[in-house]
Amino acid sequence: MASPPAAVAGGSGSGAPKTMDPVLRNALRYTVSAREYAALHKYVLSRSRALRRGAPSPASVDKALQPRKGGDDRNATAVRHALRVFAAAWAGIKGWEAVARRLAGDGRSGGKQPPYRSPALRLSLSLSTILLLYRFLFRFLSRLRAHLLDAQAEPFRRRNRRTAAALTSPYAPAVGASLAGLALGVCPARQLRVSVAIYMLFRALEFGWNVCEGEGRVWGARHGKRRERPWWFGSWMLQPLAFGQLLHACVFDRDCFPEALGGFVADNSPAYLHARPRQWPARLEWPGTRQIVDSLAEMARLNWPPYVSPTMFPNKTVLPPSLGAVSPLTSQAHPLIASLSCATLHPSDPSCLRTYLTFWLDSFPPLARLFLVAYSALTVLPRLRTLHDFPVATLRRILARTLRTSTFVTGAMSTAWASTCLLQACLPRHVLAAQRFFLGGFFAGLWAWVERRHGRGVFLYTARASVDSLWKVGVKRRWWRAMRGGDVWVFVLALMVTGVVYERDARAIREREWRKSVSWVRGEGWRDWGADEESDDDDGDENKDNGS
Repeated sequence: MASPPAAVAGGSGSGAPKTMDPVLRNALRYTVSAREYAALHKYVLSRSRALRRGAPSPASVDKALQPRKGGDDRNATAVRHALRVFAAAWAGIKGWEAVARRLAGDGRSGGKQPPYRSPALRLSLSLSTILLLYRFLFRFLSRLRAHLLDAQAEPFRRRNRRTAAALTSPYAPAVGASLAGLALGVCPARQLRVSVAIYMLFRALEFGWNVCEGEGRVWGARHGKRRERPWWFGSWMLQPLAFGQLLHACVFDRDCFPEALGGFVADNSPAYLHARPRQWPARLEWPGTRQIVDSLAEMARLNWPPYVSPTMFPNKTVLPPSLGAVSPLTSQAHPLIASLSCATLHPSDPSCLRTYLTFWLDSFPPLARLFLVAYSALTVLPRLRTLHDFPVATLRRILARTLRTSTFVTGAMSTAWASTCLLQACLPRHVLAAQRFFLGGFFAGLWAWVERRHGRGVFLYTARASVDSLWKVGVKRRWWRAMRGGDVWVFVLALMVTGVVYERDARAIREREWRKSVSWVRGEGWRDWGADEESDDDDGDENKDNGS
């Protein structure tokens, strides 16, 4: 009796089996597609005589992987993609850990731990499970909605009006599939999970804003047309609030402040954070960056006590006992300095303005070099052809971007430090003693105007860092209570909003790659359906114009 067509192996060698083993067939179905196996066979398997003899031919694999009559291959595709996400994430995390250990000079692999406690394994499992569950739920709810919209389901819709209205909503599959985000809880509850949730929330809010703006719900409409966004409006407006919160948290709640951002500011503020002098005796202590910042916070708690120069009045008490850490700075401060913050931040120069200008001269050149290297790599490496075709325009764009970003960063940091001295000179001691740091950060954030056209990525990064810091400060001070797994529910909400926005207007997701990613996660292929709809609309308008 002849075997069915799907079971014929058709190996390329004479010793190939005539029927494909079910285990091999399922292994192929959930690892590669027929087209991918054909490419693998052409470029790898057929090059080796031993592999070619035992491997089935592409034609037999194509027949074996064909779905049953009336079925489809979407479940196998979902499992296949989930397995690839797991393998890619695990390999990427392990590779990053190896590179980080090599850069840190630590050749040890770390302490052994059970596999289920491995952060790389749990994060990879979390991402792959999110993808798999999202596709299963989205497909199930989409098919359920189609069945309920059928005429034969009219009695059910009449008996259960509310349930039917919810399940037949065009947004029901996206809302239900977003529950797959609960699998983020498999990932260890660390900063990475919080950062992912906040990032997705910001993206979802941005997509929702684009929809509301496109439909005229933000700026309104006039004469039947929606109003355009004001020229001055943009993401740069987030910076005053974000910088104000971050500076206040850096001074009073450093454990809630991003360490990477704090290290960057400390390394590029030599005019206000003075290193230990070479001639300073080794037996005497010198305040570090954290001690200086803690002393500023203590000054605010003490309502900015008056400063008495030890040079002018050597027999008077100069510092309160709680500020003894900065005594090496204030003890040698210039006699003309009148405030304690100035004696701490720039003890050798009585002029705050001259110190401010010195900061620019010391910090702007190294920051410009840093951003020049970064923007050159980000611009040239992905688009070498652009540099070859338009070298002058490309170099001009890199230099302009470097100057704008360097001006923004240098101006923000210098204003944040100088505002401490300025507000102490302008305000009485007891007025806004602790809130001055927020005002100083607010003024520093106004420098974002310089980079308002191209600094959106930096602006959103600082805004996300500020939200993360604010949440931690609120939990620490008991303004609100931390919900266990709250970051997971934030991630679910972000998936829900993103799915609803994509269903309502895919073009509200401005980035083409993001639209393709959403389509791929839903199981609709790596395709920009929003661009296809836009081209269809353009063709329709063109035909309408030609017809008229």
